Amino acid sequence: MKTRSFARMAFWAVALAGPATLSVAQECPKPGGGEAPIVSNPNRPTVSNPADLTQRGVAEIEYGWGRAWPGAGSRGDAWGGLFRFGLLCDLELRFSFDSFLNQRQAAGSRRGFGDTWTGVQYRFRKQSALVPSMAFSYALKHPTASSRKELGSGRADHFLTYLASKDLGGFHADFNASYLASGRSEAAGRDQNVELALSVSHALKGPLAITGELYGDTRLNDETPGFTSTLWALSYTVNPRLTLDAAIDFGLTSGAARKQLLVGFTYALGDLYSRR
Repeated sequence: MKTRSFARMAFWAVALAGPATLSVAQECPKPGGGEAPIVSNPNRPTVSNPADLTQRGVAEIEYGWGRAWPGAGSRGDAWGGLFRFGLLCDLELRFSFDSFLNQRQAAGSRRGFGDTWTGVQYRFRKQSALVPSMAFSYALKHPTASSRKELGSGRADHFLTYLASKDLGGFHADFNASYLASGRSEAAGRDQNVELALSVSHALKGPLAITGELYGDTRLNDETPGFTSTLWALSYTVNPRLTLDAAIDFGLTSGAARKQLLVGFTYALGDLYSRR
């Protein structure tokens, strides 16, 4: 029943937003055709995502590797990515996945495919001199990771996020407030928590930029306590369509992973609407 109610809420949110989005989409400059160059819009490696979207008609992919040291001698590796498509000027389709997980503990290693997510992001306000860009996103987790290997819960999750982004002088800030409803692996019902994340980036020299982020989660259940972490990243814009990144994440409280390393890229594949 709860899964159907979440799906129904997401459907009506997109349905009600659709007419307004269609009217605004006609005002979007055509990317790659001289009106606006194709430019990547990286969401990685930070936890927070920008409220602004991939350009209308543009397909974009992100991919990377991460290694985490949760503590107690354990270590985890994850390869995963995010595919985005600008369906309309203010509506983006999203598909994310963990293509390979490798978790090493004293009891042994577990390897396999991770979970996948599908979702949408709708921007209802563009940035102005005083007001930030604002958006809502919804994502549904498909439990493709093996619960037998303890790589996933085997249950569907729901993730709803409010996003705000603002340029302030030479700085850019992204703020996310998220609500997670997570399916329990061995019991009925769902666990719930809230995640807050704020990142600020600034250009260092030429195509090189630095980003600092503070984020944290409230307690999900007895096995997953709340925590706070900080992330620091460098990004390098090779060209408008390709951005490389590297980051290090430090846990600030006992519930967080002790340390994480992240490396990856974002690439705007091209304008699919131009092929019509």
